[in-house]
Amino acid sequence: MVRGTTPVGLKATLAALALVSGTAATGQAYHCRMPKLVEAPDIRPDGPTRRTEVSGYTLAASWSPEFCRPREGERAHALQCSGRNGSFGMILHGLWPDGERGWPQWCPTKSRPTGVEVSRQLCVTPSARLVARQWAKHGSCMTRRPQTYYKVSNMLWRSIRWPDLDGLSRRRNLTAGQIREMFLAANKGWRQDAIGIKLNERGWLQEFRLCYSKRFRPAKCDRARYGAQDGTRVKIWRGL
Repeated sequence: MVRGTTPVGLKATLAALALVSGTAATGQAYHCRMPKLVEAPDIRPDGPTRRTEVSGYTLAASWSPEFCRPREGERAHALQCSGRNGSFGMILHGLWPDGERGWPQWCPTKSRPTGVEVSRQLCVTPSARLVARQWAKHGSCMTRRPQTYYKVSNMLWRSIRWPDLDGLSRRRNLTAGQIREMFLAANKGWRQDAIGIKLNERGWLQEFRLCYSKRFRPAKCDRARYGAQDGTRVKIWRGL
């Protein structure tokens, strides 16, 4: 059971997402060759435990070429950035619960993902440490089992159609609003104020933050998650 969501509501949500995820194009990984089994990293909290009632969710998706731009030679990011395991476009950063008074995090749990569970996530989140960390920091405040957390994350992920960011990267004077318009054109039922866009300090696209209600419906982002305003100029690094 996802904490903050009734069992009946969660079952209905999973059923609805299953129908959507079976029909949407993925398009996140250009190609992927990951090991079938990895060791699940041991994750230690780096912040305080915070238990608050879940009021909604954020699906964070990172633009891999920008992330890997300064990290191609780093061993810690070899799965994602070396090119030996595949080339990636959008990758799943994580699914985060939100709260009215700060976001829940690092909820105490004895559950941890197995190596098999981590390896199954690597083509959408090409970092074993990030896969394990997302469960420990965020998933532990949503559900009792890593399997459920990854299942919900993957259903939401497969329901999204990403705009052609390679094509948009060639557009002159590109704005955050234009990216949102392209996202809306590809994803019926979404709303512009539910599409957060995070840029780095140099104005390059870093991440989408898609905002959901408690029932996993697109919902208005708060100011922090909404990020770049529609008129803000955006640059997209291709690097592929």
